[in-house]
Amino acid sequence: MIATARRAQPTLAMVARQAGVSAPTVSKVVNGRDDVAPGTRARVLEVLEQAGYQSPLQRRSSVETSTVVEVVVDVLDSGYTVQVLNGVLGFAAGADVEVLVSVTDPSPSARFSPERRAQRMMDEGRAGMIVVTSAFSEEQLIAFRRRQIPVVVIDPLNPPSADVVSVGATNWAGGKAATEHLLELGHRRIAYIGGKTAAECNQARLHGYMAALMAQGVPVDPQYVVSGGKFRRESGVTGLQELLKLPHLPTAIFAGSDSIALGVLGEAGRHGLSVPGDISLVGFDGTKQGEESVPALTSVAQPLEEMGRVALRSLLRQARGEVPDSHRVELATHVVVRGSTAPHTT
Repeated sequence: MIATARRAQPTLAMVARQAGVSAPTVSKVVNGRDDVAPGTRARVLEVLEQAGYQSPLQRRSSVETSTVVEVVVDVLDSGYTVQVLNGVLGFAAGADVEVLVSVTDPSPSARFSPERRAQRMMDEGRAGMIVVTSAFSEEQLIAFRRRQIPVVVIDPLNPPSADVVSVGATNWAGGKAATEHLLELGHRRIAYIGGKTAAECNQARLHGYMAALMAQGVPVDPQYVVSGGKFRRESGVTGLQELLKLPHLPTAIFAGSDSIALGVLGEAGRHGLSVPGDISLVGFDGTKQGEESVPALTSVAQPLEEMGRVALRSLLRQARGEVPDSHRVELATHVVVRGSTAPHTT
């Protein structure tokens, strides 16, 4: 048997001599510290790359049989989150990947600084992070990028940088298709109850709704566009309460998520309104909760489990040093018609 010589791992001291800096400076660059001058950092990184230096995280990943990734979600009690996680966990099981799930804590006292969080992930040897429907700031992305820790975002609340992989669905087309379904049933007073106003997916669904109305010559009435603040049931409750104050109640509602739609459904019953007799209702997500509601919810179905699988697959490829095929992945949506919509009757 012929033994193959392996290239020796360069030491920090060797890199420091070649870059003309001290070993502590090289250590700071390797660990993503920000107290290094940009020119010095660039020179050290160039030498590290030429020398084929691997960080401790990269070396561990090359010899360990199991990889750990972290998934950050905003809530755990939503059908959307559960189905996305099912996709992540299903793919992880076949790839020998361990998944750590954490929930975003909005309180200022509970937040890690971006540098601390990124360094903690590196110290604990995690391969990367998947962020589900949560805001991830540019400051956080920079901290992760310095340490070469990949991040993939699913349905981001704020548009990510161009070099960050994001996974979502065709939100604009889905919003348009949902509204077209209601228009085909004869509805003209159609309201939209959305989640967080500035969320990228919410804006796309809203603009799809508006495009469908305008294409049919139906004016977009600002009174019929309500922001719930979150993609949660309580947004559907408060949204319908706002619409009930109007002189003319809409005959149909397109909700920005299934959770919002289920909130509308429950509140409608409390006011003696029938769905779909008095109000036709369409959700967005295609969750199992929507399938099991009474009446069953017409919804724009997203491939939620596939979104989770695609996100983890992309993260693992980046962790191996591969270049993503695309930094923006959009999976197709389609309207599933059930019992919560019916033709408008005058």
